[in-house]
Amino acid sequence: MSIDMQDRLLRITGTLVRWLVYIMLLLPAIIVVATSFTPGSALTFPPPGFSLRWYIAVWESSMFMNSLGLSLRLAALATICSLAIGLAAAFAMNRYVFRCRDFVRGLLLSPLLIPTVVLGLGLLQFLVWIGLNQTFVGLLLGHLVITLPYVVRTLAASMVLLDRNLEQAAMSLRAPPAKVFRTITIPLLFPGIISAIVFAFVTSFGNVTLSVFLNYQDRITLPVHVLTYVEQTYDPLVAAVSSIVIFITVVTIFLADRLSGSKSVV
Repeated sequence: MSIDMQDRLLRITGTLVRWLVYIMLLLPAIIVVATSFTPGSALTFPPPGFSLRWYIAVWESSMFMNSLGLSLRLAALATICSLAIGLAAAFAMNRYVFRCRDFVRGLLLSPLLIPTVVLGLGLLQFLVWIGLNQTFVGLLLGHLVITLPYVVRTLAASMVLLDRNLEQAAMSLRAPPAKVFRTITIPLLFPGIISAIVFAFVTSFGNVTLSVFLNYQDRITLPVHVLTYVEQTYDPLVAAVSSIVIFITVVTIFLADRLSGSKSVV
């Protein structure tokens, strides 16, 4: 077999494998979205018709709408807090040498290594000890713990790739450090910041395991409500709610891609 034939065979095989992976990843979401439009009362694929009946049912369900609002607020606040803390931490660990720097880095990334069940149980006990259990602040702190590692790791990688010559050039022109950070460093880090935002928002919005421990009374996030609903009944309403979650996640990623792609780098 000639070298050209081998290269062509490898390219064809690589393309087939890539499309097979795409199909395996997208097929469950496609089935869920298609099922959500069924007019019947049972989950069937392909659906026998087209109807918005179950989306209207979700809209009229105060339980799911309140949970959706809570999940969106919680994810937004967790993203903002983790971005502020993570940016400061990544900047400090990249620019300064101080005692226990490796320990601080390991501490910030440790939630990635701890099983979420163990982390949720430990956070629950800690929140009870400090008196923040069954509060929105406690729930926010829990989501901050699981989103912060993604922000720190993403921004730390962006810091390593940052061209500091532009910062030094601005400082040589007597630009104040705050202005250099605002006009040079932040624009250069913008793609990394957008990636960190996506990781944090999607992680918080779709979290189930930790939220099971920290939810309270009627403050229950949407993924947990979906889980408890599936345990009781199994109708197309679950598919409609899941489709809304998929839609929000895809829109978040799409907007982040557009923002990071359209932002000009100084």
